[in-house]
Amino acid sequence: MVNRTGGQLAVQHYPSVPELVFSARQLAAHRPELASLREVGTSRAGRPLHLLSIGHRPLSTAPRPRAVLVVAGAHANEPTGGSTLLHIAERTLRDPRLRGDTSWHFLLCADPDGASLHRTPAPRTLLDYHRNFFRPAGPEQPEWSPSVLPPDRLPPETRALNAVIDELRPYLQVSLHCTDLGGSWIQLTKDIPGLAEPFAKSAAELHIPVETGASDAAGWPVSGPGVHVLPHPGTDAAYPSLPEDARRTTWHRTHRYGGRTAIIEVPMWASDLVDDPQTHPAPARAMRTLAVRLRRDARLVEDILAEALPRLSHDGGAGGLDGPLLRAARWALALVPGLADDWRRLPPADTSRAYIGSVDAFGRRLPLRAAAMLLRVLDEAGDRAAPRLELLVAQWSEAFAERFRARWVPLEDQVEHQSRTTVAAAWHARVEADGDRAAL
Repeated sequence: MVNRTGGQLAVQHYPSVPELVFSARQLAAHRPELASLREVGTSRAGRPLHLLSIGHRPLSTAPRPRAVLVVAGAHANEPTGGSTLLHIAERTLRDPRLRGDTSWHFLLCADPDGASLHRTPAPRTLLDYHRNFFRPAGPEQPEWSPSVLPPDRLPPETRALNAVIDELRPYLQVSLHCTDLGGSWIQLTKDIPGLAEPFAKSAAELHIPVETGASDAAGWPVSGPGVHVLPHPGTDAAYPSLPEDARRTTWHRTHRYGGRTAIIEVPMWASDLVDDPQTHPAPARAMRTLAVRLRRDARLVEDILAEALPRLSHDGGAGGLDGPLLRAARWALALVPGLADDWRRLPPADTSRAYIGSVDAFGRRLPLRAAAMLLRVLDEAGDRAAPRLELLVAQWSEAFAERFRARWVPLEDQVEHQSRTTVAAAWHARVEADGDRAAL
């Protein structure tokens, strides 16, 4: 929850979806002339998707107001966005300068089903974080599903998000993400000139490293340290084996209306090793070594899964053979062979120490997440392989934290940095949008 004590931002814990809805309902009730809360769809399991809107309602004869859409909870395992969203909503209600002729809209949680399976109230260690870990398979992620599924098979959460974008036609969509361990970075579907400076200033003031070689944006052009712009269509992907294509996600839906999307990442645990721009002494060899480790670690999890599989029951719950936990674990494991081949065969997309470190972290995450989700399945089934897998999750979590010298970023700093960057993106994107219109 987010509140203020003596004028200072206080974040007590990562709020659950019911807590987010309760807080949003309170905000709307406090200023009904400016704020409203409504349902804009339902999840596959029937959970409502809520949109909080703040700003003057225009008369029927008035032009459509400029809109900013802020999306939280697109990935179940990235909990910072909910707190950030509430903080920005409170700030927008207090500050008429932020509103002006702009309406702000906040999708409280894009994946409430996923949020119900990943629980991160206030983790103390990376092991705590992974004990109740969940991140859906790619086709089940609201933002990413259009990149791997045909339009007639999109999940209802994706269709609801697309409908909100079509209704609002935002000049800017901000998707709030966070990483477990690393630094902060931004991904843009179109450049937002001027954003890099306030982003870097905020990170420095809050002692959050800027991840200058994020593997999520490998090979993308940069408009400033840690600010990556999506390549033009036809550009070769850094990792051809991965099925997703960021250019076919809901992030690009805003382009239909002349808008753009900013994806703002902030770390839960920071590592001061992710912003080293120096050239790695042997990047190609390092990538091959990381590929070998990735295959080895994934094989350990696959062996445990193969052993336990005949003992697991077919049920529709979270933990059975047909449940989302096992689907997600198998999806993650299925990515490994192709990704390891990409790392082994292709020249590195970047040769900096920061990039090699980011790939190192990614290579640790993939099998660790699969192991953590499989462990939940085996625990629920009381399977005899669970203790062996539990030891593996504990060892990998500890090694991950030790390798990157993980330090906890206070929740209030995570939220403050993401909030500042969102507001800066809205301002600079507005200037850019006005310039585009004036040029027509």
